[in-house]
Amino acid sequence: MKTILIPTDFSEAAANAARYGLFLARQLQADLRLIHAFKVPGEASAAAQSAWPLDNYEQVKHDCVMELDSLRHQLELETIAEVSPQVYISRISGTAELGETTTMVRNLVDHYRSPLVVMGMSGAGQLKRLLFGSSSRELIDKATFPVLLVPNYPLPRQLRKIAFASDLSSGDIELIHSLASLARPFNADILVVHVTDAKYDPAVHQKVVERFLSEVTAKANYGQIYYRHVKSMDVDHGLDWLSEHGMIDILSMVHRPHSIIEKIIKGSHTQRMAKHIEIPLLVFPPDAHGVCF
Repeated sequence: MKTILIPTDFSEAAANAARYGLFLARQLQADLRLIHAFKVPGEASAAAQSAWPLDNYEQVKHDCVMELDSLRHQLELETIAEVSPQVYISRISGTAELGETTTMVRNLVDHYRSPLVVMGMSGAGQLKRLLFGSSSRELIDKATFPVLLVPNYPLPRQLRKIAFASDLSSGDIELIHSLASLARPFNADILVVHVTDAKYDPAVHQKVVERFLSEVTAKANYGQIYYRHVKSMDVDHGLDWLSEHGMIDILSMVHRPHSIIEKIIKGSHTQRMAKHIEIPLLVFPPDAHGVCF
């Protein structure tokens, strides 16, 4: 059975992400595991000590487990109220462990062979938009699995169109094939979007597009894949326009590695989009081939 992982810090943003993750899980016939990485109070100042007091650790873990149980119970009650007997009832469980969020998530993805991690985004401004701050950015940078970032807004429980931002490279073909496994249970369209500025050769571009779409059609075996060319001053502005006016429910894109200098000066397209996008953002690592949602 597939298991979707939901990191939580027990905030409303995290709970909102858990609800959206549960919506996806029902259609994908997957279960949910809520996870929380905690630190013992005073951990930073006690770094030089060989161990923390056992009773301190046990109390913190107990409190975290109680919080997870409360969130799990809340989600289960909402599920009973919303779903019909024909819809898969996702089993919801929780795990609280001492450590760092990124390490815990990566270990549990390997353990459960999870196809997806769903995380919340808060609305605290650009520098603090990601719910887990530097942990979120670190997870996206190091993930070998898809991560879905959910904004802290009430979202409609529908998935009719997924956009995939592509540079038309061969590596994207396998990712679109994986994306089809997410779209299929919802009967959703996949819109492959390529953003360029006005300085492009239409004739050359058309040949590249035709070759790319031919390979996509052969690989994905999904009849609801379409293409759209967006002209804009740059990629970020093009994707902003698409997310606001393209009537899409999820924007997906590949998070490609950048040099240290580029990260400091500009950051990645993914990180910049995550600071302000108002629809879920699905982030693929470039080597996430063979993912089946």
